[in-house]
Amino acid sequence: MAQERQGTERVVEGWTGRLFEDFAVGDIYYHPFGKTVTQSDNQTFTLMTQNVSKTHIDANFAEKTKFRRPLVNSTFTLALVTGQSTIDLSMNVFANMGWDEVRMPHPVYEGDTIYSRSKVLAIRSSNSRPGLGLVTVATEGFNQDGIIVISYRRTFMVYRVGYLPGVEGSRPDESSLPAVEGQA
Repeated sequence: MAQERQGTERVVEGWTGRLFEDFAVGDIYYHPFGKTVTQSDNQTFTLMTQNVSKTHIDANFAEKTKFRRPLVNSTFTLALVTGQSTIDLSMNVFANMGWDEVRMPHPVYEGDTIYSRSKVLAIRSSNSRPGLGLVTVATEGFNQDGIIVISYRRTFMVYRVGYLPGVEGSRPDESSLPAVEGQA
């Protein structure tokens, strides 16, 4: 919601994410950001996580496998698709409760662009934490050809309306910003 301020200037609130009450069973979100996976992404993630599989970092070895080229680290794909879903699902997360039924039906290769979507399967209030609710989603990641490369179910705890910490006073006012050209 925009708020009027001196003349025609407005403060336009950015997207702050969904709270528990914003979810409904059956909702489908096509997450807005795709990511083209690079060789650097694959090798860096593989080496950072100490995954020693040659199929991710040794192109000569990978060329001799049935895939004929390096495979993208599957845990990178899980992290990427989970990250893509954050803008729609869990910007206001308290905690991830877990991933279930993770499946990788098709390989991801360096150069593939990954997109994702999620469907809300279940919502319920937390029995032990009144300011939170649990949301369960089914998420799929797919490549540029529309082929599903990962699917999983994820449950997370998200804040309820009125319980999100740090909302008030978490940013400076706009007085330090320069004036818009042509306006005093």
